[in-house]
Amino acid sequence: MWQELREELHPKSFELVTVALDVGGVEATKQFVDKANANHPSLLDEAHLVDELFGVVNVPNGVWIDENQTIVRPAEPAFPGRNPVMEGFEKLDVSTLPPDVADIMVEVKKIKTDPAAYKAALLDWVELGATSRYALSPDEVVARSHPRSADEARAAAHFELGQHLHRTGDHDAAIPH
Repeated sequence: MWQELREELHPKSFELVTVALDVGGVEATKQFVDKANANHPSLLDEAHLVDELFGVVNVPNGVWIDENQTIVRPAEPAFPGRNPVMEGFEKLDVSTLPPDVADIMVEVKKIKTDPAAYKAALLDWVELGATSRYALSPDEVVARSHPRSADEARAAAHFELGQHLHRTGDHDAAIPH
């Protein structure tokens, strides 16, 4: 899906950059990049700096950055094509799951996407640039870029602590975080 989008829009000076938010290392991530046959920049963010700096809270998220390196749309769900994973979640009967997994899936099912509308907006922006109705002003970008909630900040701190403990070899202490 991403590669197809890049091939369609690259002739119009659009560049797509994918970032894997993964702690499995280059080799674990590389297999997915290779399978996608990506010819666009594909990066690995093991430290989850993209989360911290751009406000990514789930994947896939898109951040639109123009040719002046200005964010014109902050992090938001980005589905430019059919998403069979989300389609499968919509049909999932959570009553058949263990309670803790069911609670998670109830939240996942709340994620609403409109792939056709997202792609149309992206195409409009690529064609029209700053005059696109989808390109936000700096004030609008800031207004949509809210700080982390206390729960999100706590979760990020636990995640970072868990990653630090894992990297330093204390795997058992890392698991609760």
